[in-house]
Amino acid sequence: MNANSRWLMIAVGLGILLNPLNSSMIAVAIARLQQVYSLDFTAVSWIIFSFYIASAIAQPVMGKASDVFGRRRIFLAGLVISFAASLLAPLSPTFGWLIVSRILQSIGTSMMAAVGMAIVRVHITEKRATALSILSMFLSGAAAIGPFVGGALIQWGDWPAIFLVNIPLTAAGFMLAWKRIPKDEPAASLVQGMSLRQGLALVDAYGVLLFVGGLVALLVGLLSAKSSGHVSFSHVMAVVIGLLALAAFVRHELQTASPFIPLRTFAQYPAMTWVNIQFMLVNLLFYALFFGLPSYLQMVRHVSEFHTGMLMLTLGLSSLAASPVAGRWIDKSGPRPALIVSALLMTLGSVWIVTLTPTSPVISVSLALAAFGVSNGLNAVGMQAALFSSSPKEMAGTASGLFNTSRYLGTIASSLLTGIIMGGAFSFEGFRRLGMILALIAFVLVVMNLRSRNAGSGSLEKSSSIS
Repeated sequence: MNANSRWLMIAVGLGILLNPLNSSMIAVAIARLQQVYSLDFTAVSWIIFSFYIASAIAQPVMGKASDVFGRRRIFLAGLVISFAASLLAPLSPTFGWLIVSRILQSIGTSMMAAVGMAIVRVHITEKRATALSILSMFLSGAAAIGPFVGGALIQWGDWPAIFLVNIPLTAAGFMLAWKRIPKDEPAASLVQGMSLRQGLALVDAYGVLLFVGGLVALLVGLLSAKSSGHVSFSHVMAVVIGLLALAAFVRHELQTASPFIPLRTFAQYPAMTWVNIQFMLVNLLFYALFFGLPSYLQMVRHVSEFHTGMLMLTLGLSSLAASPVAGRWIDKSGPRPALIVSALLMTLGSVWIVTLTPTSPVISVSLALAAFGVSNGLNAVGMQAALFSSSPKEMAGTASGLFNTSRYLGTIASSLLTGIIMGGAFSFEGFRRLGMILALIAFVLVVMNLRSRNAGSGSLEKSSSIS
């Protein structure tokens, strides 16, 4: 890889790390936000839901927009929006305003995440798995060390510090991206003279509204019922409305000419569909532990934010160590062996959680963290390599958007699962039940990967397009 390619990787990496960094630093701030705003766990969990729902929407929309308006422009605009959100969040007078700032931050960082991989795919043509391993060090490293960084920042400057740290990062990222990301000319003829109605149809505004309304209604109904301890008529109606809206969303997406999530694409590219399903499960597993463990340590074992971050550093170091090894391994053998090992490690980590007792040394959680950390490093490269080999180059932006949507749908599912199991407060018994469910899901993922060759999943085989 030459010097220009390395600088391009750094420019893209500095932008795409902002999404996982900001989604992960909040993990150790949840207990503090509960105290500041006098909220229970179910209510404060919307600081997680809002970020990931907005990301799930922004990823495919911005992936599509990048194919029309240009990837460089979308990337730079994302840095500007992220900078503004980082200034506004610490000034939030209420929890509702903080949620709005988080949504704005999610949109900005999603703009970069949606097109960053596509930029690399277009401009770097040799040893892509190695290039992906570099990006995964930004992605998985930022996500994994986020709790440590967040814990240190909270101890130094309370919760606003986890937003203020973005200001120098976005400023430096903008200058580097402006200089290093090659210019690209958008298909201007597609948007010149376009009316507002045509513009809304292009981004499928109606589909977005159905998706958001359905998902939010479903989450409100399920979480409210769990938090109150009983099921009321309003809870049932919220769930029914959510399901009807999501059903209408599926019907609309299959009929519209410019879908927000091109569901027909999954039928056209079954290997890509298989990759996205596995990626949802991987993220459900990873983020259930990622957000569940810090809250367990702080609320049940009474560990400080800083020391919780120190323990979570095991996750980050394991991910960083595994990523370059994964790149070389996948360059030689393809993604499938690495994904099988990853699923086995998540099974081991989940089973270890179940074996913990109320008197187990706090440091013993490091084994589960290490297993999930190595797994995360393998998945960060392996899943991306599988996506590249299963999707056509001409839809790079759309494929990246769908892939990242799968990531956030898995993360939303993990938060929903944790909220339903824990309810208003964390407990040891609830954490053990969470471990049991994660172990079952991880075992299913092992079986899926072992059967992938027989199932004809070409995405998990070695492809010459990767190297």
